[in-house]
Amino acid sequence: MSTPPPSHAQILVIGGGPSGSYAASALAREGYDVVVFEAATFPRYHIGESLIPSIRHLLRFIDADDKVLAHGFFEKPGAAMKFNRDKREGYTDFIAVGPDNHAWNVVRSEFDELLLNHAGSCGAKVFQATKVTSINFEPSPTSELGRAVSANWTQGEVSGTMTFGHLVDASGRAGIMSMKYLKNRKINTSLKNMAMWGYWTGVGAYKRGDPPVIAPYFQALTDESGWAWFIPLHDGTTSVGIVMDQKVFNQRAKETTSSDSTMGNLLTRYHAALELAPEVIALIGSGTLTKGKGHRGTPTEAELNSNSEEDSVPVIRTASDFSYSSTSYGGEGFRISGDAGAFIDPWFSSGIHLAMTGALSASASIAAVIRGECTEQEATAYHSQRVGVSYTRFLVVVLSAYRQMRAQDFDVLCDVGEDNFDKAFQRIRPLIQGNADLGPRLSETEVQKALDFCNDMFSTAPEQHAAVKKVIQQLDEEAAEVTDAGPAAAGAEAGTAPKMANLAGSWDAFFDVKAPILPISTLEDMAKRVQEKTAKVDPDSGMSAEEETKRVLANINARRIIHRDHEGLHSLEEEELVGYSVRLEPGRLGLERVTVVAASA
Repeated sequence: MSTPPPSHAQILVIGGGPSGSYAASALAREGYDVVVFEAATFPRYHIGESLIPSIRHLLRFIDADDKVLAHGFFEKPGAAMKFNRDKREGYTDFIAVGPDNHAWNVVRSEFDELLLNHAGSCGAKVFQATKVTSINFEPSPTSELGRAVSANWTQGEVSGTMTFGHLVDASGRAGIMSMKYLKNRKINTSLKNMAMWGYWTGVGAYKRGDPPVIAPYFQALTDESGWAWFIPLHDGTTSVGIVMDQKVFNQRAKETTSSDSTMGNLLTRYHAALELAPEVIALIGSGTLTKGKGHRGTPTEAELNSNSEEDSVPVIRTASDFSYSSTSYGGEGFRISGDAGAFIDPWFSSGIHLAMTGALSASASIAAVIRGECTEQEATAYHSQRVGVSYTRFLVVVLSAYRQMRAQDFDVLCDVGEDNFDKAFQRIRPLIQGNADLGPRLSETEVQKALDFCNDMFSTAPEQHAAVKKVIQQLDEEAAEVTDAGPAAAGAEAGTAPKMANLAGSWDAFFDVKAPILPISTLEDMAKRVQEKTAKVDPDSGMSAEEETKRVLANINARRIIHRDHEGLHSLEEEELVGYSVRLEPGRLGLERVTVVAASA
């Protein structure tokens, strides 16, 4: 018989997925009394298997990285992304900056259970098969909703109420606070998609590098309706799925409907959709579609051998893939994190990243209130903007990818909040506007220019980077020779080479994603110098040296937008929002007031 929950907790976390487990771990490690209510019994099935490198830094903060590393999940050295069948796929090489910078492809039932168990080992009290049915509030002079003070729960035939000091709603897409009380969820009109997927064995692999490493592969569908994924997992299966515009998905469903079973229809639609991803089909080769993964993840022998449609796990799964956000992510006594507040199309594998950064922000803002570092209203404002800004950065990146897939512009201003856009893209607004005078209002033109800027994030391969870097290094050596020879010996060239060397502060800055975003004119000047140095045309891409250089340098420039979010925790510490930033010190997690120095006239 399950142990009944206590009558009170200092902090209640609803949901034991990655966001809830992360928040519970972070807060319990600060010495707070934390209770987790999880409606399911783990392990349980979940989709969302591809991670990005920032997860390692996030896991390290709660001391869970070694556990994940020891588990043996499939190491993800990078990712290939193909938009156009006639062009080479782009490849983002995670391990180019170091062999330990890989991410993972994970079986979510195992990954999520590991994190929930870790929360328990940190001191959180975890109650599975315990569902929160409603939240109770007390009147507050500063909130129409009131202050969240207790939760009603059920555990089988048993029910009860638990009071709390603070609440983290990490209840997933059900989003009890956003959907039932705030009613502030907003569906992204540009990303209303459906997904269907299955698991294969005996397939091929996408390999890159020397020595070759295996990486996931993502491809735009040839009918421009969406994209496909091909993600190898450590249990010997490969996750292969399709994300497709809802209208196209529904139309194709009508065309393939027959008198067969629902699963038979779905299987037919799945195979038909895969034909729109020829490179993925080639990778599948002679592979075998398995019976999928059950609530435990990898199916048991009994499930694999079962002939009962009722008892067996599904061969193909399907789910709505609507992107959404909320107008706020907190209030008096509560914070919202993970899918409970916002979800973005998984093209960029940002789901777990946003779930964990949202959980860390929620934890820091709650700790700050408990420590008396700020008011509840200030902490809530910080958390809401932190989640909104992170969401907006990845949203614009994903939208830029979709614009390339669909080969069309679409109105996205209504999906991008002005305040969040200002904060998320303040470093590139002067570039995309053409000057440093930031207008007071966000325009659709400006958002489209931001999408243009982000387009370059997916367009190059490591071989192109290496070729361009080699030529620029030669220019660097020539510049050094000119400088050593002096003006008299070098003649007119003496002024040119040092000038080029100083364009970005240093030659290496052109290739450093940690460097400041560079003006486009600077990239164009360097590309012209490379063209002067070598007039070769790349045999694979057909691009001139100038075109290839511009593409490579623009790719690095675009990656600078999300680099700090993508590869570490520095943005949480360094980025000021509503006058605060996160203090990431174990035992002192909280918010610090930031003094913003006004620019001199």
